[in-house]
Amino acid sequence: MINETILAIIIAFAISAVLCPIVIPFLHKLKFGQQVREDGPQAHLKKQGTPTMGGLMILTSIIITSLFYLPRYPKIIPVLFVTAGFGIIGFLDDYIKIVMKRSEGLKPMQKIIGQLLITGIFAWYLVTSNEVGTGMLIPFTGGFAHGIKLDLGILFVPAVFFIVLGTDNGVNFTDGLDGLCTSVTILVATFLTIVSIGEDSGISPITGAVVGSLLGFLLFNVYPAKVFMGDTGSLALGGFVASSAFMMEIPLFIVLIGFIYLIEVLSVIIQVTYFKKTGGKRFFRMAPIHHHFELGGWSETRVVAVFAIVTAVLCMLAYLGL
Repeated sequence: MINETILAIIIAFAISAVLCPIVIPFLHKLKFGQQVREDGPQAHLKKQGTPTMGGLMILTSIIITSLFYLPRYPKIIPVLFVTAGFGIIGFLDDYIKIVMKRSEGLKPMQKIIGQLLITGIFAWYLVTSNEVGTGMLIPFTGGFAHGIKLDLGILFVPAVFFIVLGTDNGVNFTDGLDGLCTSVTILVATFLTIVSIGEDSGISPITGAVVGSLLGFLLFNVYPAKVFMGDTGSLALGGFVASSAFMMEIPLFIVLIGFIYLIEVLSVIIQVTYFKKTGGKRFFRMAPIHHHFELGGWSETRVVAVFAIVTAVLCMLAYLGL
């Protein structure tokens, strides 16, 4: 399994690294450029027009690589379904915003309905499948062999919706600086790959494919970015992280390995709530929280490096909790 997973990483990396220089000029030609917030950091105004929807390369790389492994690893299918499903929602959102020039993209209700539908099908699979349990391993209780698993009973399905949608939105908010979401998610996907191999969960080819595709994409997404992933990429990656964790019965570990996603989404919630309660005052300089550090004097590359280091340390800590 180790060799097959390494091969998946290499295949996905090659596809992503080859696609990017081919597709990026095409996105330029079609004027699929990023629209930068006028109220955001002034340094970001120079990013106006940088091609977005780069998540198409990430998603294509993941799908093509996974297809090689489907016959031998059928458990890949639920993860691929959620990843591609959320990616399609993100693509429609990007397409409407960029090509059809509707700034809001998909209407909130349309996006929510799509996310609920995909999550509902995945939750049904988890509940009815004999291949995956509905228990959730509690970190630092003895690991897979002797650890305690949280059994929520009838509350399991609501928990799936909460964790999947929460994770997806967290990853989406993290995609705000050159290479930030890519770097953080490479580390998270690497953790999931190592655990999948160790526990023989049957999904390591797709977790490896995500690592490889993101490594290839990072070549062009690192500061100064030549392409952004857009919602196509960030929503797909959020679906991947959550569904992979559930397939291995470790969704509670997302609090650790996805801590950056968590603080990003919490910072937005805190900012909006505080703004409404205080009649216009701000708790952070700007939300999501990566902008708070930027406006505090941190360079974009420093924020990315620190967030990635925090993720790396927490992934190692999470591994100790297995």
